[in-house]
Amino acid sequence: MENNVNQNLGWDDTIEQDGEEYILLPEGDYNFIITNFERGSFPGGQKIPPCNKASITAQVMTADGAANVKFDLLLHRSVEWKLSAFFRCIGLKKSGEKLVMDWNKVLGSHGRAHFKPRKYTNTYGEEKEVNDLDRFIDYDEKNFTEDDKLPF
Repeated sequence: MENNVNQNLGWDDTIEQDGEEYILLPEGDYNFIITNFERGSFPGGQKIPPCNKASITAQVMTADGAANVKFDLLLHRSVEWKLSAFFRCIGLKKSGEKLVMDWNKVLGSHGRAHFKPRKYTNTYGEEKEVNDLDRFIDYDEKNFTEDDKLPF
């Protein structure tokens, strides 16, 4: 994936890309690949104090193209179950076992999850829908082709 973060445009540069059409996934179970992972900080909220967070982009391939779903994983004991579910989903953890989280193996990994549309109201008062990752599904190699299997 091309990183455009430090590619500033000049005032007279030529532009071409129109952007990708947003693909809304119907509710269901889908295979995905992790295409982006960034370390960050969660500022804290009502239930969880400030902590580290992993911002992740999962890409689901559909007949209409790629649907990108972004989600955060908070590194806090109160949501440790969700971290375990994520690492089980991508095949790095077995149920009930201890695991030192190896974030270097996350990018490029494959998993399966249940996705569903989520409605929200934007800052202009318009109702919109986005893809939401509802729950992770434990890794089962039967859900993947040879090209999709774990890269490690």
